[in-house]
Amino acid sequence: MPFIVDVTALRKSYAGGFEALKGVDLQIEEGEILALLGPNGAGKTTLISTICGITTATSGTVKVGGHDTVTDFRAARAMIGLVPQEINLEPFERVQNTVKFSRGLFGKPANPALIEKILRQLSLWDKRDSQIRELSGGMKRRVLIAKALSHEPRVLFLDEPTAGVDVELRRDMWEIVADLKRDGVTIILTTHYIEEAEAIADRVGVIAQGEILLIEDKEKLMARMGKKELEVQLSEPLREIPSSLVSDVLRLKKDGSALIYSYDTRGERTGITKLLADVAAAGLILRDVETRQSSLEDIFVGLVHEGDAP
Repeated sequence: MPFIVDVTALRKSYAGGFEALKGVDLQIEEGEILALLGPNGAGKTTLISTICGITTATSGTVKVGGHDTVTDFRAARAMIGLVPQEINLEPFERVQNTVKFSRGLFGKPANPALIEKILRQLSLWDKRDSQIRELSGGMKRRVLIAKALSHEPRVLFLDEPTAGVDVELRRDMWEIVADLKRDGVTIILTTHYIEEAEAIADRVGVIAQGEILLIEDKEKLMARMGKKELEVQLSEPLREIPSSLVSDVLRLKKDGSALIYSYDTRGERTGITKLLADVAAAGLILRDVETRQSSLEDIFVGLVHEGDAP
């Protein structure tokens, strides 16, 4: 089955020689949520802008729903909804008219019931006759989301959609994302809130310095790359680790109250049994023991740092 978004060898260079995208390949399946993570300047927005036809690629191809974004631009763009980072709205236009106008730009017939549904979902119905300039920053971002949904796109790009907005909007946004996924809409999300990506994404992509470092199923990624930590809490704090316990996988908590042991969950042996025996042999008394799994943020930071290595 063809991918709904198919990016091949995509490059974007600027006149000064800077390469924002360096041969990006990206295939996205219909109905999935892909979280695209990367530090500032990694190329996330450039990639989204190029797929949406806002930025012209230096080379490579992009197809959306089988339509080439250059040779069949209108058909490809009609399938895409975009919520950009920047708020760029006509300040004197009214909310409802702004959303209706966006639908009309794609040649869609009037659908008052749909517009009302979208505005209600985003808590904008009571503001439908307000001018954009009268809205708060959070409400303006809700209007951007409504505009992106107005023509019923099959692929929705969310470029940092909840950056700097209130908790209520973030909650509403993810409820809408869940509804859209149930309807089969494909969603590509960039975010600085890694916990959100961890909560809602099916797959995770990491981009740094214009290159895709990894794209993988979220659960498989965390199982493959995630490590666990065992915290051995001590009855009496230590100033340093006893020489008999010194190891490159064992460290002392800053306040000396616990030993932190890192281990690979994929290994045949975790080494925990030996560690606990060695702790007892060193004369240390345990107060408690607990384990924790690496988060997606831990994995992301590790990948980006690897990408920065010379």
